[in-house]
Amino acid sequence: MSLLRWLSLSLLISNSLALYGCGEEQPTNSSAGFAGLGQTAEGFQHAEPNQAIRFPQDHAAHPDYRIEWWYLTANLEDADGVPLGLQWTLFRQALMPPGERPEPTPWAADQLWMAHMAISQGEQHHVAERFGRSHSQAPLYQPHDAQAGVIATPFHAWLDDWQLKATRKVDNADFNDLTLSAYSGEDTSRFGYTLTLTTEGPLVFHGEKGFSQKAANGQGSMYYSQPFWQIEGDVTLNGETKSVSGRGWLDREWSSQLLDARQSGWDWFSIHLNDGHKLMAFQLRGGGDSSDDTEAEQDADYRSGTWVTPQGDATPLATDDITLTPLATSSVAGREVPTRWRLEIASVGLDINIEAPHANRWMTTSVPYWEGEVVVNDRASGEPRGVGYLEMTGY
Repeated sequence: MSLLRWLSLSLLISNSLALYGCGEEQPTNSSAGFAGLGQTAEGFQHAEPNQAIRFPQDHAAHPDYRIEWWYLTANLEDADGVPLGLQWTLFRQALMPPGERPEPTPWAADQLWMAHMAISQGEQHHVAERFGRSHSQAPLYQPHDAQAGVIATPFHAWLDDWQLKATRKVDNADFNDLTLSAYSGEDTSRFGYTLTLTTEGPLVFHGEKGFSQKAANGQGSMYYSQPFWQIEGDVTLNGETKSVSGRGWLDREWSSQLLDARQSGWDWFSIHLNDGHKLMAFQLRGGGDSSDDTEAEQDADYRSGTWVTPQGDATPLATDDITLTPLATSSVAGREVPTRWRLEIASVGLDINIEAPHANRWMTTSVPYWEGEVVVNDRASGEPRGVGYLEMTGY
């Protein structure tokens, strides 16, 4: 990368981090970083109810929306049966609304890309981050020549040589048969993975046919998932490569104003239950009730979720159907972070404890957050019920 290109990219990154409230002067123990997702988004396209999700187009990027991600988590085991977790995420952020963008040139860019990868096993937690840029208008080059991007057919999401892509050149409308490859570091510090992802169930739409409301005032995102991944492949950790297999969950989400201005962050759960059911549940802290102007109502949490049968039938879960109670916290990166929860879903009679076996899953990225594997047990009997992932922001 040339010095001029690096300086240009650094400027774009700085602008982006400023938008998220996490510039260099921000203290490392600040909980800011995600409240910026509640800022106004004038000039951008907005997610709305009754907005149809279309395939394969919507697997690709939506540059006229302000933020977007392709987000994979996986609960795996190595050949010795030792649990292992991993994450790979590609984020896109539009730096300016469509009407303010410069004409495409070799140096102009209006889209910032950020990719995260992590591998966790036992007390080990390895994290890497990369940045890239692109232009949203007709490129001066073929799409695959861009530093970062996502195209729908055949599906391909990448930032440099980190990539999630179709294994066959077909209309890959349902994310069937993908490969994921990402590595960081050198020699004994090298870590990463090469994985094959195969679907065993349909895509799942969240909320109202894919519109996922995030606050009582009605704003939200377009949101669907592929929670039926079966994953096999190789993971490299501490310079050693081992075979792994297990289950994965991929989230697709795009929006221009994801949070209400009163919301400081979220707690998000993806759960694979042993009986084949899947569960997505989240709470956004604040913004829970716009029908009352009292401070208590404005500070109420907003909850939502989706109950998924083994066949892939999805049922939206209302705010009052979900009860989330933190049971214990852990000191992580100078913060007190809830790492043991009780989750109740009244409509399906679910009452479970969700616990992170290892608390040190802090993502030391430009916008820091907690992300790690969890185990699920029945609240009454203590019997194992499943595994999953937990993401917590704003702490």
